[in-house]
Amino acid sequence: MTEIIDYELYEVPPRWLFLRVETSDGTVGWGEPIVEGRAKTVRGAVEELLENYLLGQDPHRIEDHWQTMYRGGFYRGGPILMSAIAGIDQALWDIKGKHFGAPIYELLGGKARNRIRVYQWIGGDRPSEVGDAAAEKVDRGFTALKMNATSELRRVDNPAVIDNAVDRLREVRERVGPEIDIGVDFHGRVSKPMAKRLAKAMEPYDPMFIEEPVLPEHNDALPDIAAHTTIPIATGERMYSRWDFKEVFENGAVDVIQPDLSHAGGITEVKKIAAMAEAYDVALAPHCPLGPIALAACVHVDTIAPNALIQEQSLNIHYNETTDVLDYLADPHVFEYDDGFIDAPDGPGLGIDIDEGYLAEQAERTVNWHNPVWRRDDGSVTEW
Repeated sequence: MTEIIDYELYEVPPRWLFLRVETSDGTVGWGEPIVEGRAKTVRGAVEELLENYLLGQDPHRIEDHWQTMYRGGFYRGGPILMSAIAGIDQALWDIKGKHFGAPIYELLGGKARNRIRVYQWIGGDRPSEVGDAAAEKVDRGFTALKMNATSELRRVDNPAVIDNAVDRLREVRERVGPEIDIGVDFHGRVSKPMAKRLAKAMEPYDPMFIEEPVLPEHNDALPDIAAHTTIPIATGERMYSRWDFKEVFENGAVDVIQPDLSHAGGITEVKKIAAMAEAYDVALAPHCPLGPIALAACVHVDTIAPNALIQEQSLNIHYNETTDVLDYLADPHVFEYDDGFIDAPDGPGLGIDIDEGYLAEQAERTVNWHNPVWRRDDGSVTEW
């Protein structure tokens, strides 16, 4: 019997954690278990799961391993544990695909599409100069963009805040025209009353969706927000299992779900979340401001999910100041962007090859990324 015999973790810039799992027949699988800004905490969770449950075990019993890692702990769920499970799950699927000489999507039922559309980020945390950036991305072939709506806000803020956010969206819409989709990310920065006001004001410029209009702990407010706008509502990057998604499916307020393949239990769990979403006529657009392993995992689920809409990817995102998605790949052409789409990888497993020499070099660097702590003008902490 093939067994899991070893693993190694690499914390690398800009803010990622890569997992290498090796089996007794020499097969290597890769995963990306990370909570951005909490890499060392997730590292401990990955080590605990592998040491206690997986070393010496058959790597191909993926569903059983998932259930063991999840249900083997009396306390379960949440970003740390589910991200640790996610990265391990990705690596196990990579191993299984390599064992059978097939892409992961072939093991999940085969293609529902040949390629998936991607969107490109414009602007930064405090969005500015978005018009030129939007035009440049469209010139490069992207047909969908995403931008932050606002910087920090008061719980009830002044009309100028609304006007500034709408002006940025209007500028982008006027530069790119009506055939380009524009996602607007509220990033959980916006209170319920401000979310309603912003959504109403943005309607004339037809965003593709408004993302995370409120924090997930306030998902009970989504039906009220949805009742105030015709703009599709997207959420889910800070929801970690199918049980977290139950409420938003049942209340009917969400049109697009955005589970993260490195946070929401990996390929095994997000495939189930996508199937639940399909039953409620909800589209799938996986969250992925991460590295190449996470992106590859997303694309495999997109390829088999009939309700997949579009894929986030972090090429040139404002976090990636030192290293970028393609830098860690032996063959970066696997993620060539063609008319705003990427093809499903056709290699075995995840279909990517990590440049282990470059990875080892980058792992020697000090990585200590944490998101900023924002404060309002009165000194109180607010959402980033």
